[in-house]
Amino acid sequence: MAGLRAWYEEFILRGSASHHKDSAMPSVAKRTFSLPREQADYIDSLVASGNYASSSEVIRAGLRALQERDAAVDRWLRDEVVPVATAMQAAPGRAIAAETVFGEIRALHRRRVKSGGRDS
Repeated sequence: MAGLRAWYEEFILRGSASHHKDSAMPSVAKRTFSLPREQADYIDSLVASGNYASSSEVIRAGLRALQERDAAVDRWLRDEVVPVATAMQAAPGRAIAAETVFGEIRALHRRRVKSGGRDS
């Protein structure tokens, strides 16, 4: 069980396989933050649970999650939104008028309300 815990801490809590034990520790920049009591208590509870060794680990994990989310949004914009916007600029006749789209959404909503929320 200790081996599994060590693996978990190395690869999950600390980020990824890119953080090998034999690699040099990245330079550390100290920061001071003020947090609402609720967030500070949450960090303290995560450390007290044993899932994290320190508040700094919690903050690093949170920042990694934000970086992953931002990267996912960037990929979505680049891979899905931009191509559609480009295609619409190239062939604006393919567009559906906003009034038509919203009219269809309102009609769908009315049908769902009438049927008690069941899809129709």
